[in-house]
Amino acid sequence: MADLFGTEPTRRAPPPGRPLADRLRPATLAEVVGQEHLTGPDGALTRMIAAGSLGSMIFWGPPGTGKTTVARLLAGETDLAFEQISAIFSGVADLKKVFESARLRRSNGRQTLLFVDEIHRFNRAQQDSFLPVMEDGTVVLVGATTENPSFELNAALLSRARVLVFHTLGEDSIAMLLGRAEAVEGRPLPLDEEARAVLLRMADGDGRAALTLAEEVWRAARPGEVFDAAGLQRVVQRRAPVYDKSQDGHYNLISALHKSVRGSDPDAALYYLARMFDAGEDPLYLGRRLVRMAVEDIGLADPQALVVANAAKDAYDYLGSPEGELAFAEACVYLATAPKSNAVYTAFKAAMRAAKENGSLLPPKYILNAPTKLMKAENYGEGYQYDHDQPDAFSGQDYFPEKMGRQTFYNPPDRGFEREIRKRLEYWSKLRREKAGGA
Repeated sequence: MADLFGTEPTRRAPPPGRPLADRLRPATLAEVVGQEHLTGPDGALTRMIAAGSLGSMIFWGPPGTGKTTVARLLAGETDLAFEQISAIFSGVADLKKVFESARLRRSNGRQTLLFVDEIHRFNRAQQDSFLPVMEDGTVVLVGATTENPSFELNAALLSRARVLVFHTLGEDSIAMLLGRAEAVEGRPLPLDEEARAVLLRMADGDGRAALTLAEEVWRAARPGEVFDAAGLQRVVQRRAPVYDKSQDGHYNLISALHKSVRGSDPDAALYYLARMFDAGEDPLYLGRRLVRMAVEDIGLADPQALVVANAAKDAYDYLGSPEGELAFAEACVYLATAPKSNAVYTAFKAAMRAAKENGSLLPPKYILNAPTKLMKAENYGEGYQYDHDQPDAFSGQDYFPEKMGRQTFYNPPDRGFEREIRKRLEYWSKLRREKAGGA
């Protein structure tokens, strides 16, 4: 099925019975809407095609923004054979067959554009299997993912592919798709002005969803019937989002959720979490925010907070919606009831300021390795005390650049697990003073 749709292409009437989204599949990159930074006259993909050379790429973006469609069009405009697989339904045996087919084509003088949907669902070993066929030019890999590639894909794979970001479609782009749908159908959508605006919000930046909703409306309407906003929601059995994710409502609720967690109020936190689920918020966005709360507001006061938040994300990946939402609720309550500390957060900000101000200073020579004779001659590593050979496994040496002197960034509070960390730091500080006095 297509997942992005064009501006105003000229094409023969399609056979009946095909879904509207498929009938409106763009025929050229120029017809694609909503991704002008990639497919417009000065877009990244347009420039690649003009240069006559495609490299491997990762398409990162939400559903319904055109990743599959654009990959197919790229193959057509560069005369590459197009082959598509999904990481959800493919295994090692499938990959071997695809690679063998691509090698055969290459021996006959034609390269293959291999489109891999949901590429982040392949495990590390499976991702590594792409490297040889990418390096020798057997395939131009185009992987599509809704997840952040930096976290979900191998570094080796990322180093060989360019990441291109697909944006959620704006309301203007969705409105353009609906206009094209009306032109193809030869009839207007039976919606009043308010209902049309509600449908744009229901699509939530997903072009395919917008056209599917339009089909539902046409099927449901009786001759001469025009739906208002309430009628639209009744016939499609879907509520409009309570807020626009790009506007104030989105930021107000996520701010309320964050501050409720920070304020150790699990009931309020659950309420705002439920509000955002009910409004159709992307669950993985909520998962990312919970991880951020764990590291910003709890930190080492409870080191398990980050573990729980990440486990909730993994549980949602495994269970999906709606079952996986309970994992986020559990993490939300855990974070709200955990001891709070922003000591690591403030320490990191202070360390970043110091790094910017003193970025040219070299570490002391005695903590630098000396792998060459020249470096040994320059006294690299001389005087370093191996902490494990010292009493208490602690040398007390100063590791800051000499011109800076010792600095203190991290000041743990006397609560939660950081109470224990504070005791250790105070003990090491005492040993450091004793060693300095003894010297």
